[in-house]
Amino acid sequence: MKDLHSHLLFGIDDGCKDIGESITLLKNAQEQGITDLVLTPHYMEETRYNCNNKEKNKRFEELKTEAKKEGIEINLYLGNEVYMTENFLELLQKGEIQTINNSKYLLFEFPMGNMFYNSKEILYELVVAGYVPILAHPERYRIFQHHPEHIDEYLRMGVLLQGNYKSLYGKYGKEAKKTLTYYLKNNKITFLGSDCHHEKDFKLKKLKKKLKSLVKSDNMVEDLLENNFNKVISNENIGIRR
Repeated sequence: MKDLHSHLLFGIDDGCKDIGESITLLKNAQEQGITDLVLTPHYMEETRYNCNNKEKNKRFEELKTEAKKEGIEINLYLGNEVYMTENFLELLQKGEIQTINNSKYLLFEFPMGNMFYNSKEILYELVVAGYVPILAHPERYRIFQHHPEHIDEYLRMGVLLQGNYKSLYGKYGKEAKKTLTYYLKNNKITFLGSDCHHEKDFKLKKLKKKLKSLVKSDNMVEDLLENNFNKVISNENIGIRR
């Protein structure tokens, strides 16, 4: 598997506290078959989770150096998980936030409860500017749990969806599991990720089999776990099978 969403860059957010924890979890990820992983620390304006690109890159290089010393062969990439803001473009221009591997793809999250009243306008500005927004864990937001069809408005705009595969195992509750299952069955999810913070168990052993039972296609499973990830890293367009 190739993992688009993780919090293993140390000392920046609520993920790994130090480089030792980062290395421990990377070793575990490698043992379970993860070959590529994007580090996506939270960025939330006016909170302590506001590490800029200069500091992120410094820690990123430290982690890559230590991982190499430890014999970890996972390919590491840098990005952010950016909390919804009207200032996406300004933060990008200032070097505060980072797209995934300096591509056009930007991972972001909504508030868990209330939705931004002008969320579509904000995301439309990003799309017009040439970026591709990727919404993290859509199955976890109450609005989509109660009204899963509301996601279609964002899909039509060009927003892509990254589900947390651990939702399928009940980590975030019954509603999240039900919502992600529905989205997978209806081919609305483009990527899956771990959203790993501290967990050592990536639960990958039976994931392909579980996905195949939902999407009914080996090609779709490969898209979710590997092919679409590759296109993000290479900054290529993604043709969605829907």
